[in-house]
Amino acid sequence: MKAYHGTTTIGLVCKDGVVFATDTRVTSGYFIAHRQGKKVYKIDDHVAVTIAGYVADAQNIIDAIRFYANMYRLEKKSPIPVRSAARVAANVFFSSRLYPYIAQVLIGGVDASGPGVYNVDFFGSMTQETFVATGSGSPVAYGVLEAEYSPELTIQQAIPLAIKAMLAAMKRNAGTGDSFDVAFIPQGGVYRELSEEEKRRYVKELGILA
Repeated sequence: MKAYHGTTTIGLVCKDGVVFATDTRVTSGYFIAHRQGKKVYKIDDHVAVTIAGYVADAQNIIDAIRFYANMYRLEKKSPIPVRSAARVAANVFFSSRLYPYIAQVLIGGVDASGPGVYNVDFFGSMTQETFVATGSGSPVAYGVLEAEYSPELTIQQAIPLAIKAMLAAMKRNAGTGDSFDVAFIPQGGVYRELSEEEKRRYVKELGILA
């Protein structure tokens, strides 16, 4: 049975929201299984998740988070806190640790306590981050993020930084490539992904060949 892998993902906390970026290459060993794989998903208007690792395992985690987010909204009549959504993922990973889901997820969004991003690994460890990258291209992405990230960035400033870090990973990591997706959640707003035209404009402004 082939296991399909998602690779590089990025999450940034801004003073007015959160930004996510992912590449779109899906691999199976050294084989490129798909060039337009989706790795960032909306959980609710205020919460999103990115995936790296085994795609099927990560999609099971997404289904679990969505289920509990919907149940929370129905029972509490309010959206699930971002930390609680991340805790759901951590609990699912931890409960399956003997036969683990081979995946890593970033869960982020905006709630009453402000913007936040959480990194959850396949053992169920959960850490809150201000900026984070996962997957095979993460060492390259971190090189860009550590040099240029600031918690004072706005969403409009963080989007080109996330794209710059992703393009660097795409150039220098064989498992990362083809294209990229960017999503963001502003304070008081809802989840949105950049259109293809918007992505091309950002790349042109950065002066980097995708």
